[in-house]
Amino acid sequence: MAKYESYVICTSPRSGSTLLCKLLAATRIAGNPDSYFHGASISDWMAELGLAPSPSASEIELLESVFRAAITEGTLGTGIFGLRLQRHSFDFFTRKLAVLHPEHASDAERFRAAFGRTLFVHLTRRDKVEQAVSYVRAQQSGLWHVAPDGTELERLGPPQEPVYDGSKLRTRFSEMTAHDRDWDLWFAAQGIDPLRITYEALSLAPAEILGAVLSRLGLDREAANGVRPGFGKLADSVSQDWVARFRSECDLA
Repeated sequence: MAKYESYVICTSPRSGSTLLCKLLAATRIAGNPDSYFHGASISDWMAELGLAPSPSASEIELLESVFRAAITEGTLGTGIFGLRLQRHSFDFFTRKLAVLHPEHASDAERFRAAFGRTLFVHLTRRDKVEQAVSYVRAQQSGLWHVAPDGTELERLGPPQEPVYDGSKLRTRFSEMTAHDRDWDLWFAAQGIDPLRITYEALSLAPAEILGAVLSRLGLDREAANGVRPGFGKLADSVSQDWVARFRSECDLA
């Protein structure tokens, strides 16, 4: 029997969360984790889940329908719900969670009320310079994920040649550093000891990390055997040049 009824991957962009979500889903025993509450509006959530809002429905009724749909989609009959949350919309999410469960005094209690016993996984990327470069290049090029053979898997914009932009890199570097700090502050305030994973470790040994997550959930870690990453790396010599240039400009070791 699983130790938990749900898990939440707490993360920020370009930290490997898409890879981790796909690996967990591929085991067929750990739900279908995704960003079901990605936007900062209830209408965004409903659109993501294919729900049609009712003009006469109250906010609580809308939230109840969204959470029911998200749990169904994120569980897929496995008995465990998977969710990815990023910092940019997290404060909005917790405010709406408080609307849905006002009887509880803390975020941690409201998570339990909404999703049952919950394991929190903090997925971070130690090298924030590389993370910022990866994000800015993806934004500029429009290409976010490729298969191991280089085939495009996710493109969110028209192809264009990336151009080094130190200002944008500094903004993203600061944001991503702040995301880790904010997650740690929230964990401490809620008395949560998360399972901590780094992008670097996940990239180096995906099957081992997947097995560790399954084991922590109380699931069979052997289900990680045979599961392979479906993504290739986008980083190349241009990325390396940008990283070196940014470190030099900002006097970072």
